[in-house]
Amino acid sequence: MLTKFETKSNRVKGLSFHSQRPWILASLHSGVIQLWDYRMGTLIDRFDEHDGPVRGVHFHKSQPLFVSGGDDYKIKVWNYKLHRCLFTLLGHLDYIRTVQFHHEYPWIVSASDDQTIRIWNWQSRTCISVLTGHNHYVMCASFHPKEDLVVSASLDQTVRVWDIGALRKKTVSPADDIMRLSQMNTDFFGGVDAVVKYVLEGHDRGVNWASFHPTLPLIVSGADDRQVKIWRMNDTKAWEVDTLRGHMNNVSCALFHPRQDIIVSNSEDKSIRVWDATKRTGLQTFRREHDRFWILASHPEMNLLAAGHDSGMIVFKLERERPAFSVSCDSLFYVKDRFLRVYEYSTQKDTQLIPIRRPGSNNVNQGPRTLSYSPTENAVLICSDTDGGSYELYIVPKDSYGRGDTVQDAKRGTGWSAVFVARNRFAVLEKSTNQVLVKNLKNEIVKKSLLPMATDAIFYAGTGNLLCRAEDRVVIFDLQQRIILADLQTSFIRYVVWSPDMESVALLSKHSIVIADKRLVHRCTLHETIRVKNGAWDDNGVFIYTTLTHIKYCLPNGDCGIVKTLDVPVYITKIYGNTIFCLDRDGKNRPIIIDSTEYVFKLCLLRKKYDQVMSMIRNSELCGQAMISYLQQKGFPEVALHFVKDELTRFNLALESGNIEIALESAKKIDEKDHWYRLGMEALRQGNAGIVEYAYQKTKNFERLSFLYLITGNVEKLSKMMKIAEVKNEVMGQFHDALYLGDVRERVKILEKARHPPLAYITATVHGLNDTAERLAEELGDNVPSLLKEKKASLLLPPTPIVGGGDWPLLIVTKGIFEGGLDFAGRGGQEEYEEAADADWGESLDIDEVENLQNGDISMVLGDEEGKEGNDEEEVGWDLEDLDLPPDTDTPKTTSNTRSSVFVTPTPGMPVSQIWVQKSSIAAEHAAAGNFDTAMRLLSRQLGILNFSPLKPLFIDLHVGSHTHLLAFSSAPVISVAIERGWSESSSPNVRGPPALTFNFAQLEEKLKASYKATTGGKFSDALRLFLSILHTIPLIVVESRREVDEVKELIVIVKEYVLGLQMELKRKELKDDPVRQQELAAYFTHCNLQLPHLRLALQNVMSICYKAGNLSSAANFARRLLETNPTNESQARTARQVLQAAEKNMRDVTELNYDFRNPFTVCGATYVPIYRGQRDVTCPYCGTHFVLSQQGQLCTVCDLAVVGADASGLLCSASQIR
Repeated sequence: MLTKFETKSNRVKGLSFHSQRPWILASLHSGVIQLWDYRMGTLIDRFDEHDGPVRGVHFHKSQPLFVSGGDDYKIKVWNYKLHRCLFTLLGHLDYIRTVQFHHEYPWIVSASDDQTIRIWNWQSRTCISVLTGHNHYVMCASFHPKEDLVVSASLDQTVRVWDIGALRKKTVSPADDIMRLSQMNTDFFGGVDAVVKYVLEGHDRGVNWASFHPTLPLIVSGADDRQVKIWRMNDTKAWEVDTLRGHMNNVSCALFHPRQDIIVSNSEDKSIRVWDATKRTGLQTFRREHDRFWILASHPEMNLLAAGHDSGMIVFKLERERPAFSVSCDSLFYVKDRFLRVYEYSTQKDTQLIPIRRPGSNNVNQGPRTLSYSPTENAVLICSDTDGGSYELYIVPKDSYGRGDTVQDAKRGTGWSAVFVARNRFAVLEKSTNQVLVKNLKNEIVKKSLLPMATDAIFYAGTGNLLCRAEDRVVIFDLQQRIILADLQTSFIRYVVWSPDMESVALLSKHSIVIADKRLVHRCTLHETIRVKNGAWDDNGVFIYTTLTHIKYCLPNGDCGIVKTLDVPVYITKIYGNTIFCLDRDGKNRPIIIDSTEYVFKLCLLRKKYDQVMSMIRNSELCGQAMISYLQQKGFPEVALHFVKDELTRFNLALESGNIEIALESAKKIDEKDHWYRLGMEALRQGNAGIVEYAYQKTKNFERLSFLYLITGNVEKLSKMMKIAEVKNEVMGQFHDALYLGDVRERVKILEKARHPPLAYITATVHGLNDTAERLAEELGDNVPSLLKEKKASLLLPPTPIVGGGDWPLLIVTKGIFEGGLDFAGRGGQEEYEEAADADWGESLDIDEVENLQNGDISMVLGDEEGKEGNDEEEVGWDLEDLDLPPDTDTPKTTSNTRSSVFVTPTPGMPVSQIWVQKSSIAAEHAAAGNFDTAMRLLSRQLGILNFSPLKPLFIDLHVGSHTHLLAFSSAPVISVAIERGWSESSSPNVRGPPALTFNFAQLEEKLKASYKATTGGKFSDALRLFLSILHTIPLIVVESRREVDEVKELIVIVKEYVLGLQMELKRKELKDDPVRQQELAAYFTHCNLQLPHLRLALQNVMSICYKAGNLSSAANFARRLLETNPTNESQARTARQVLQAAEKNMRDVTELNYDFRNPFTVCGATYVPIYRGQRDVTCPYCGTHFVLSQQGQLCTVCDLAVVGADASGLLCSASQIR
C-alpha cells in the first residue's frame, strides 16, 4: 500500500472522490461532511447541517453538486461552489445508509433502514420510484455504471438486482397516461418502474455491501458472515461464482478495482484485504492497530482508493505507477506490459525488445522499480520489490531489435538496489550486511565493500562511484579506494538525477529538490507543497522537473517557476530544446512542446549575458507582472521598464531605476499630486533642480518651492514667491520668504500689517531701522516693549548667495548596457521636458486677483483691465521664460550615437583596507585593516590562540595607528585615510603597500632590556609584566627578512623561559608555610634558560634556602654549579665555597625533594613539577612550554593565549615566509 494522504477525525462512514479535481468527500459519524484536497493535504470546506451521523455521500460526475444522506432521514443536495445546501429530499422513514448520483440521468438512488430503496429526480426534487422487497435494513444501493440496473444489499441476507429500464424509458418519452398510471402505482403498490431481476441468496448473515464490476457482468458482496462472495449474471439468471474467506469479522465493504483485476474489501477486523479476482486468492492484507474499517471508495479515473475507519481515512494506491526507465544517448529503455522496450528520440520510433518475466509471488506492487542500462554490453538490470528486493540481469541480443519475441532466462539475485558502475560491472546493495557486492555479467561476485554508513539505497555517481542514501544524508563512495569522496546532509532522497556532463546533481525528495555539484557542495534547495515526481537537465544547465500538476524549472541560483500545467502526472525522460519527452503512467511516450523563453531569459540575466537579454527583449513577447516583479527583485528595474505599458507601474520602475525622464513622462500622464511629490523627491536626490521646481509647481507646494529657491540661491524667484504669498494673503509664507531673503523692511511691514506692532518695533530696533522704530514707538505710546540689555543679540540674516545653484554637475559616462542598447518607449521624455521648460508651467497655480502689485516682473491672471497695468501682454501663472538655468554644457547629454555603447558607469574602487586583507595572510595586517575576525582566525590557525582578551588593546592600537583622519570642511564628514608602510612620493598610485604598523621588533628589544634590568633589581612582578607584554606583542609583529623571523622565534623562547621562572619564583614567595615546596620551586628556577647574571642569583638563592633547611647535599650541588659559572662577584664565590666546605662534613638532606639534578627534565608550566626525559608531555603551540598530559586542551598558563596541545601551523610574521 502506498499511502498518499491520511486524516484524523471522527469515524468516517461515507467517501466519494471527485472525478476531475483532487478532492475527496468524507462524511463523519459526528454529522460533519469534510471536503479535502488529498494532493495538497488541506481541508477545503466543511458542511454540518445534518443532525446525527452522515452515512452516505457522493459527488456528481459533471455538476458542482454532491448528495448526502444521514440518520436524520434527510437527503441533502449541496452546491460546493456556493458552500450551501440547495434543497432537502424527504420521504425515508429511517436512517439513510447510502446515496448515489446516476452517471447520466438526474437521479439519486438512496438505501434506508426503512427497508426501501428510493430513486429521486434531483431536478424536479421528487421521488420517482420506491423499490420495495427487502425485509430488513437496506445497507447499500448503487446504479450499474452502464446498464439500467441497481444492486442492493440488505441485512435480510440477500443481494437484489433491480431492473430500472422502464423508469429510463418513461424519463426519455414520458406520455401523459403513463405518468398518471405510474404515479398511481407508486402511491399504492410501490411502483412498477423498477422490478427485481435477481435475488442472490448465499450469505449466512446480513449483507453489508454489494457492487457491480465496471465492465463485466459480475457482482461482489460482503457480509456479516465474514465472507466476500463473487456473483455472475446473464440475461436470465445470476449465480454464485466463488467465496473469498479470510476476514475475521464483519465485512463492511467490497468492490472491484476499476483498473486492475483485483477485489478490495475491508472489515471490522481492522484490515483491508486485496484479492485476485481471477484466481480468487488473497494477495495482500493491510492492518491497522486500533481502527475498524467501514467504507471503501475508488477514484473513477485514477489508480486511487480510499478507506474510512474509526479515526479518519486514508487515500492510497496498491501499486506504483512510475514506469522504470533509463536514458542512454538517443534512446530510452523502459518496461511496459512485461516487455522491455526502446524508444528512439530522433525518429520517435518505439520498439519492443524482449519479454521480462512476471513476478513469481502473488503480492501486488511487485513490478519493476528501477532500470539500469550498460550501453557497451547492451545489458539491462531491472530491480523490483519481489521477495523483499531482487534484481534481474538481461543481455539484449543485437538481433532482437524490432522482434521482441526472444525469451531468455535472466540472471537473478537478491538485493534492494542494483546499478551498473562500469562497462561490465554492477553493484548490488545487501542491506542485511550493509555492504555492496560488485558483480560481473555472469552474476559472479568480484568484490565486496563494506559501506561506512547504514545505507538503504545506492545510485550511480560516475564510473566506479556510488551515491549512497541514508535517512538524513547522502555520500559518494569510491568502490576502488573504499573511501567517502563527498557528503551532504539532506532530507530523505527518493531519486537522483545527474546532469549529462556529471557536473551537477538533483536530489529529489517527496516535497523538495536539492541541487548540488559533483562534490555534493550544496547550491540550492527548493520546497514544493505537492509531490515532486521526477526531472531532467536541459542543455543550458537548468533543471526541469514535474510535480503532480505542473512542469517547472529551477535555475542554478534556486529561482524557480512554472513552465506548463499538467492534466495528468508525467515523468520527464529527456529534454531537447523546447521539446520535453516524457512517459505517462500508462507507459506511453509523449513529446511536450514548451516555451522556454522565461527561464532562458532569467538564466541569461543570471549569467550576465546581456547581449542575449537585449535580443530576447526585442524579439520575444516576455511580459506579465511576474516577470516585472522578478526583474525588480533582482535589481534590473531598467529592464523591467521595457515590458510595462501601465503608466503607474512605469512610473514606479522609472523612479526605482533613477530614470527621471521616463518618470516625468509618466507623471504627466498620471497627473496626481502624490506622484508629482515622489518625482520631486527623486529629482531632488539626483540634484535635478529644474524637475524639482516643476514638480513643486504642479503640486502648488509653495513652502518647498521657496526653500528650493533659498538653497539654490535664486533670489529673484524667491522675491516672486514673496509677492505670490502676498497676493494669496498667506502671511506666514510671505514672512518666511522675507526671512529667507534677509529683507528686514519687508518683515517689519508684514508684522505691522498682521497687527503685531511690538514685534515690528523690536525687529526694526534690532536691525537698526531707527526711522521706522521711532514711527512705531509713537504709535505704541506707553506700550513700547523694552529690549533685554544683558543679552547679546545676533541678527537672523541668511548668507548672500555667491553663485546661483542649478542642476548638479554629472559625470560624463556612456549609457549602460540596457539604456544604451534598447529603445525606451519614452525616448522623447527629455525633449518634452525641455519643451515644458519654455511653456507656461504656472497655469494651474490659481492665484487670486490682486491689485497694486509693486513688482513688475510678475503678471497674474487679474482680468483684462488689471492685467494691462502690469504688462502689455496678458499672461497666465508665472513668467518662467527667464529661468536662470545653467547652460547645456553644465549638464551634458549623451548623444544619440552612444545608445549602442556597452560601457557602464565606473564603479567605486576597492578600499585600501580591503586590499590589505585580500593580499595578506599575516594577522597583524588584518588587524590593522580593522578586520579583527579574520585576524583572530589566522592567529587561531597559526598559533592555536583561543584567549584574545590580552590582544584586544593591541588590535585597537594597530587599527588606529594605521589610519589617519582628515577634516575637509566643517559640514563634510571626516575622511579616513589608510597609512601604508614604506610609502614615498615616487610610489605608483595604483600599487598599494602593506599597512604601517604600530609595533616593531626594535621596540621589543628595548622592552627586553628593561625586563632584564627589573629582574636583576629583584622587581619580579614588574619584570613578569614586561616579559608577558613582549609575549603578547610578538604575534602582531611583522618583519622583513628570514633572519629577523629567526630572531623573533628566538625571542619567544627567551621570554617564555623568564616568564616560567618568574612565575615559579613569585609562587615560591607565597608559600611561606611549605619549606619543601619552596626549595623545589627555587631549584626548578635554576633550570630555566636564564642570562648568566640571573642564573648566578638564582643559584645563590636556592643554595641559601637549602642550606638553611638542612638539605646540605642539595646546597652543595647548587654551590658547585655556582662556582662553575666563574662568578665575578667575590662575595658570591666566597659564600659558595663556605657552603661546600660545611656540607662536606655532613653530606645529607633532612627532607627529600622532588628534584633529581642528574636526570635532565623540563618544568610543567601549570603544575611546576619536573617532566623527566622519556615521559610523555604536551606543549603550547605558541610559546613552546611543556605541560603534563592532564593539561591538554587547557589554556597555557605561561603565554595566557594558546590552547595546550592544539594543532597549529606556526608563527607567520613575514611576507618572506610565504614567498
